[in-house]
Amino acid sequence: MDIYLVGGAVRDKLLNLAVKDRDWVVVGAQPQELEQLGFRTVGSDFPVFLHPDTGEEYALARTERKNGHGYGGFVFHTDTSVTLEQDLSRRDLTINAIAEDSNGQLVDPYGGQQDITNRKLRHVSAAFIEDPLRVLRVARFAARFNHLGFSVADETLALMKAITDSGELQYLTPERVWSETLKALSEASPRTYIEVLRECGALKVLFPELEKLFGVPQRADFHPEVDTGIHLLMSMDQATQLSNDPRVRFAVMMHDLGKGITPEHILPRHMGHEEAGVPLVETFCQRLRVPNRFRKLAVVVTRYHLLCHKIETLRPATVLKVLKGLDVFRQPEALQCFLLACIADARGRTGFETVDYPSAQWLQNLADKVTGITSEQFINAGLKGAAIGEALDKKRLECITEYKNEHKLDNKHDNKNNEEGENA
Repeated sequence: MDIYLVGGAVRDKLLNLAVKDRDWVVVGAQPQELEQLGFRTVGSDFPVFLHPDTGEEYALARTERKNGHGYGGFVFHTDTSVTLEQDLSRRDLTINAIAEDSNGQLVDPYGGQQDITNRKLRHVSAAFIEDPLRVLRVARFAARFNHLGFSVADETLALMKAITDSGELQYLTPERVWSETLKALSEASPRTYIEVLRECGALKVLFPELEKLFGVPQRADFHPEVDTGIHLLMSMDQATQLSNDPRVRFAVMMHDLGKGITPEHILPRHMGHEEAGVPLVETFCQRLRVPNRFRKLAVVVTRYHLLCHKIETLRPATVLKVLKGLDVFRQPEALQCFLLACIADARGRTGFETVDYPSAQWLQNLADKVTGITSEQFINAGLKGAAIGEALDKKRLECITEYKNEHKLDNKHDNKNNEEGENA
């Protein structure tokens, strides 16, 4: 048997990137031979073996044949006669179809090294069109390597459009769509994921709520970039700079969905877009089975981001409502993620990319003070039941009022805090 290092490990070595995972392909072997060497079998579609010492994955060289819809509609064939070149031919991109033998020699039958040099994401063969998941994977790799100058080859983008037009994307399971999206949110340029999906038509199919934002105007005095879709991309850039947490990036991706359904007759204004966006976020998360920790942050950012922008102008009762809505009294640590998303929104505008955002520190300092008020003193005073909650809120309101009087912000240089809506 011959064993080759394949895929991402070889690619990343050629790109001088850190190698995270190593995958191997075994040519000329039967499953029994690996089992006798102590390898453990995993996987149901085709045999994958875990090395007894390293735990790394070893797969038998295989070919595949399309026999159904979606990414799972394949019949796999493994045999000692399957060559390395045949195995590599079924891979998605040429940069992922390079192998390295035990002597460090590269096997590159499909031009992956040249595409690395040219910074191109190119499909290996016409079989690319048989797997709809590859639309998402290519968009994700574009997000990962955008900062290195990679772009999708025109002929590959054409195949991605063909897959979209064929209707095959509808056979992708919600779990797989979310899995690829989550990975993309953790890449160097998540906005590129959206841009590539939009370019091939897949955004409209998989994420129609995001597609609807493009071309929707906003008031130029608040948003010099005007287009809501451009604001989305700019805000995602800001979120990427501010945080590595995919929850923050996802929340920013969701925060303005309400602007996609603003009635045309009131454009470019977007009165009430925050509350209008909440059910869209809920539907999006339900459709893709997004984990609850992502959904919760996305909902509160959608609902309260505008109030955060103008937090110092709100009545104490409204400020308390926001703090309760953010659940800071039970989870004070969650406030930081919310504030990062709000900063990304405020800076995701042409000419405002480096603007100060004093509302964040203002609200954080206030939250630190208010969350220090506990029910213990009221219980010790003999209060019971609802009376404890009423006394607690009264004390919190007094604290907020005092804080507001002592800490007034001057945001005249930034009109984001006055955008759309009335002071509450």
